[in-house]
Amino acid sequence: MKKFFQRGAIALALSAALVPAVQAQDKTVVTFARFFGACEADFGTVTDVSKSAGECGIITALTNKFNATNKLNAVVKTQVIEWGPYYDQLGARIVAKDIPTIAVMHEAVLGDFVKRNLVEPLDAGFKEAGVDVNDFTAHGKRGVTFDGKTYALPFDTHSWLWHFNMNLMKKAGLANADGTPVVPKNPDELMAQAKKFKAATGKPYFGWVVANETAAYTRTFLTLLYQQGGTVFPKNEREIDLHSKEAHKALELMNTLYANGDVTQNVDYGAANQAFVNGDAGVMVNGTWLIGDMITQSEKPGAALEKGYAVMPFANLYSKKATWADGHSWIMLKGGAKDEKTRKAAFAFLKFLSDNDFEWARTGHLPTRKSVIDSPAFTGLPFRGTIGTIAQTGISFAPTVPRQFRINEMLGEAISTILISKKPIDETVKAAEERINKMLASAK
Repeated sequence: MKKFFQRGAIALALSAALVPAVQAQDKTVVTFARFFGACEADFGTVTDVSKSAGECGIITALTNKFNATNKLNAVVKTQVIEWGPYYDQLGARIVAKDIPTIAVMHEAVLGDFVKRNLVEPLDAGFKEAGVDVNDFTAHGKRGVTFDGKTYALPFDTHSWLWHFNMNLMKKAGLANADGTPVVPKNPDELMAQAKKFKAATGKPYFGWVVANETAAYTRTFLTLLYQQGGTVFPKNEREIDLHSKEAHKALELMNTLYANGDVTQNVDYGAANQAFVNGDAGVMVNGTWLIGDMITQSEKPGAALEKGYAVMPFANLYSKKATWADGHSWIMLKGGAKDEKTRKAAFAFLKFLSDNDFEWARTGHLPTRKSVIDSPAFTGLPFRGTIGTIAQTGISFAPTVPRQFRINEMLGEAISTILISKKPIDETVKAAEERINKMLASAK
């Protein structure tokens, strides 16, 4: 009898243990491929999004909250992929039929996937789920629309900024009475400020990424080009032209700054950021995504940035207000949603992300909903009144230009050759043109 009751107890325990497993199997699973890093140790159980910070923290908390609150018995399972190989891995997964339901995608890359007929148009699903495409900002809508169809949910506009160490700027006499930085209005003023800054602090004016991540060079180059009203595609999207006077001026300015020692020398992304955080450079040229992290640094007692951080759009050194910009978006690849329940759950999650565009904007990225970017909640965040103009002044390649990420890399490699290897501008530009145009001619 004792053995009978023991067996009964064991069976009951096993049955109880299986209930959660059965329930989990009954859930509709939405696979969610993204970069932005992994931070389960800090935010793996956080569902109060206001208690999260940074790109990884906020997107993790948003996913947790959706999983805890949705009424569809759906669960979003995150698949974290490293940023560097992300698109190569995504392509390999498509070939292997291991397709995520939802995936993050830069708007600069989206056109290549749309042309290959790999991405689902989302208009009908958005209408059903209640996502208002008319609320998208102009930059956001432009980046996800092809032939009148919407192929992604725009999630942010991110751009190139100047992050200031105001403690060093004050030491160099480059701060206004109200505590804001003195921002140069032309190349001559910039060169004079860089010289004054180095004389007062012994440090370079700029912290730039100059090694490994060469696309960072391209963002600075394109910003300086756009501010002169220039373009690298004057004829058509398949023929790049780097021989304009605007391109030459931009490259000459970058080359002079580097040659003068006004830029941190030969540092990669992590080292450039650390140099700024450590107080070894006055201005870090980097993206919107670092605002939240830099504000945190400025609140640390004893930190080089303590009570001394400011940020502004990339300084207007020429006649036109313009800066390089791109955006993160969310796509549904064809074959990712295996059935109607998964499709419905995926659109519910996209609607949830759209509804929480403000929370994502706490990273420093600009919202892609007009109702959010104009809201007191957003404009009340630190520095957003200053950088919000990027929603109107941000410029990128036309969405139909193919292989944009590769173009950025190849341009960055050429600029690196000019700055670090001291190769002549004209010779290097000619070689870069030939390489890029050859690639564009073969792009599908």
